[in-house]
Amino acid sequence: MSTTRKHTALPKARTLIEALPWLTRHYGRTVVIKFGGNAMVDEDLKAAFAQDVVFLRHAGLKPVVVHGGGPQISAQLDKQGLVSEFKAGLRVTTPEAMDVVRMVLAGQVQRELVGLLNQHGPLAVGLTGEDAHTITATKHQPRIEGELVDIGRVGEITEIDVGAIEALLDDGRIPVISSIARSADDHHVYNVNADTAAAALAAALGAETLMVLTDVEGLYEDWPNSDEVISKLTAAQLERLLPDLSSGMVPKMEGCLYAVRNGVTTARVLDGRVPHSILLEIFTDEGIGTMVVPDDEGGEAVNPA
Repeated sequence: MSTTRKHTALPKARTLIEALPWLTRHYGRTVVIKFGGNAMVDEDLKAAFAQDVVFLRHAGLKPVVVHGGGPQISAQLDKQGLVSEFKAGLRVTTPEAMDVVRMVLAGQVQRELVGLLNQHGPLAVGLTGEDAHTITATKHQPRIEGELVDIGRVGEITEIDVGAIEALLDDGRIPVISSIARSADDHHVYNVNADTAAAALAAALGAETLMVLTDVEGLYEDWPNSDEVISKLTAAQLERLLPDLSSGMVPKMEGCLYAVRNGVTTARVLDGRVPHSILLEIFTDEGIGTMVVPDDEGGEAVNPA
């Protein structure tokens, strides 16, 4: 190899060395990743996401993927002449709409993602929350202006059973879970917010990290007056910010808060528009996005005004 070629290869070596302490820290740990935003609909980002998840698996981590499918559900509802209606930031899910949700999540989004992952080997296995009683839910009725509102087959999680997921992880597989839940008593299935499902599963699995992919850089310190991203904050700091967050960020940040208050070491919101954002966050010194930590591990957390 010529001297020039040796020198051009050096940055690759430096990158690998920089990743070493993070590889050591996360080896053998479970990482729950909520797959959403542009990463779900852009072909290049989908492929990069699959590469990242497979990399984690081969680096000795145990990735678990949880997904929703808002854009795909809306598109299919439109095709069938069903109106997409939202209340309190949640999709009103009639029995007819629930049939579409179930079909799109388990039959389209999940299958595509499992296929992308399995291009790299016999790794991914698809589940829904219905399978092996993984997610049990009851009917959720949000309160709007003081009144309980019926939004149909939208579920509030009551129980998590991670036995099937743990069996797959022990077998070296990558579970891919659709955010549909079973009912314990009325034989219905429910549409569950995927951010909420990912947080509940991360806590039940004792995950090291919850990672939520979204379409923004992270949690902004003073949006819309500033685009400065808060790089790190404690659970208590996040709790104070929640009432002022945009409706789209609330379930994501509530999920992060729940996770770190229930045994997950860190929860992170990442910009899914950045290719390989998962690897950049886990295996580099700088990291990207916003990281939430438990109150007793605040360290140098930013103290938002």
